[in-house]
This record gives sequence, structure tokens and C-alpha cells, in this order.
Amino acid sequence: MDHSERAAITMNLKKKIRLLVLTLLVTSLLSGCIFNEKDSLRLGSRNNTESIILSHVMGQLIESKTDIDVIYKENLGGSSVVWNAMTNGHIDVIPDYTGTIVVTYYHEEPGNVEETLEMTRRLVEEDGIVALNTFGFNNTYTLALDESKAEELNLVTFSDFAEYSNDFTLGAVFEFIDRPDGLPGFEKEYDIGFKDVKGMDHGMMYRSINAGEVDVINSYTTDGQLAIYDLRVLEDDQSFFPPYHALPLVRKEVLEQYPELEDVLYQLDGMINEESMQIMNGKVDNDGMVVEIVAKEFLEESGLIAKD
Repeated sequence: MDHSERAAITMNLKKKIRLLVLTLLVTSLLSGCIFNEKDSLRLGSRNNTESIILSHVMGQLIESKTDIDVIYKENLGGSSVVWNAMTNGHIDVIPDYTGTIVVTYYHEEPGNVEETLEMTRRLVEEDGIVALNTFGFNNTYTLALDESKAEELNLVTFSDFAEYSNDFTLGAVFEFIDRPDGLPGFEKEYDIGFKDVKGMDHGMMYRSINAGEVDVINSYTTDGQLAIYDLRVLEDDQSFFPPYHALPLVRKEVLEQYPELEDVLYQLDGMINEESMQIMNGKVDNDGMVVEIVAKEFLEESGLIAKD
């Protein structure tokens, strides 16, 4: 074997060694990422401001009171997407709503506030999930329209609106259009029919009604935008919509792994009312504040964590 052949073999061997080292390094890094995520608490949230804020409120409190590492899985999608991720074990903790859980996930008939909460706890337990105490606020669906138009037609309740609904174009989040506790049941309950229904993301609804592209929207009672737009929120006078009290959901096996988690999250019991949630939503949606800062301010002002 001459010198050139030996050189070629040596070079080829070096390439193989470098490739092997690179492969081992990448595998090690990926394994480390997977291991770290698996050993961390994964907090999920829907694709709306309120869900993301509540996720960070829980996460920052957990990190302040324990040694648990938190990973945020934000903007996962609508309620069903997040719920599937939870039941499949891809996320560990989420904020959710009692009425949504009972009606949308389990297709059961809700009751009053206490009954719906008790049903929530019983139903999610079947899927290895624990429902803790509520944050303290009920975020239900409503209809909102221009204040001057509502005044002109003397509209206060959904029943009042039903007489004129055929002249109105509704702007609604996509999820509301299809949910059993959303538009289909609502139209039947109040004998309401709209001139047109336009599906859109939550953030688009207020811009659309302000631009005159729709006449009425299906807002949430804790929407921050309600504080800056001149809209009248109508009353659900026949109590069609169930209670939607927000609360933390935690996978049972996660509580077994981190038993301290339950006591920490119980500190949020009754700490957030409708007004304070609307203010937090408004800080993000109206004022452009960062979610992490809004969550931190709430926890500090509530005395749940120490100020820096």
C-alpha cells in the first residue's frame, strides 16, 4: 500500500469518526431535551389571552413556591385541542372552565354553580385528572353590540334582541359556532336567527365590530376590550349558558409526582374575580403589556409572591 492509499484511508476514517461523534452529540442533545421536558411541569393554554395569563399565573406561583421547573405550552388551539393534549398526557396542567368541561367534553347536562363544579370533579377524575378549587370568576358567553344601536332599539336582554336578530350579522369565534353550548343551542333557546354569521379569531371580533363589518359579537364577560369599546353587553335572561367558572386542572400522576403542587395551586382559590380578570386581559389586549409581567404584577399585588 503506497502513501496515497494510506492517506486516503486515514482521511476516510477521520470523516467516519467525525460523523460518529456528531451523531452521538446530536442524539445526546435530543435525549437531554426530551428528558428535561419529561421531568418538567408542562403548563398548557388555549389560543386566547385569558388562558395564557392564567397559565402564567399558575406557573410563576409554582416556580416561586417550589423547585419545580415549568415549561409553557402556549397557544395550543381551541378548548378541544388543549383538552386532547391533556388527556393524552402531552401537557400536565391547564386552566379550564366548568361549563366547557361538563357540556363540551363530556356532553352532560350542567346544573347550578355548585352542581356543575361537582360534576366537573367527578367527570375529569375518570380520565385521571384532578379539578382543584376555582380561581373565583365566571367567564360566560354573551352578546355585545354598539351602545347607540342598543339604546335605539331598547335592547337589554337576549330575548329583546331576538326580535331584531334577523337584521344583524354576528361575528363569533369559530369554536362558539359549533359548540353544543354555543350558537346552535343558543339560537334554539331564544328562537334567534342572524342575517349572517362570520367566524373569526377572538382578537378580530372587536376590530370587526368597530369597523362595521359585523353588527354584534359573541364576547366573553371578562374580555378586556369591553372596557374600551362603546358596546352594550346583553343579559342571558333565560340562563341558557351554564356556569363557566375557571379552575386549574392537573393530571393525577403529576400530583403524585409533585404532591406539593396541590397546596400551591390552592392558594389561588377565589383570588381572581371578574373585574380583576378583565383588567388583566385589558393590560395585554389593550395596552400591549407582556403576559409574564401582567401575571407577575397580579401575584405580587395579591401578596402571593414577594415583590422584587
